[in-house]
Amino acid sequence: MSESARSGVRGMTVASAFAGMRGVAPVVFRAGCPDCRGRFELAASALRLAIGATSRTTFYSFTCPECGVAVRKPAGERIVELLTGGGVRTLRLHSTA
Repeated sequence: MSESARSGVRGMTVASAFAGMRGVAPVVFRAGCPDCRGRFELAASALRLAIGATSRTTFYSFTCPECGVAVRKPAGERIVELLTGGGVRTLRLHSTA
């Protein structure tokens, strides 16, 4: 790397590096409650993803904001991709066998 390229980086501040960037809209997920049939949007922080060894042990969960019931739904590969990409906290389940 040339000296001129290095000196440009040294003089850069955090403010100048991020100048012009706009705020990013928070990710929201559409969900439904099987109990009260409510439909709503949830922030990534309202969801939890558990990844198990099989499709039967991989699921996401949330609390219905309308009726308060704990909801657990299966999560296939595509759902896992979307949830992890959207910042949903993930728990990896380990088998005891």
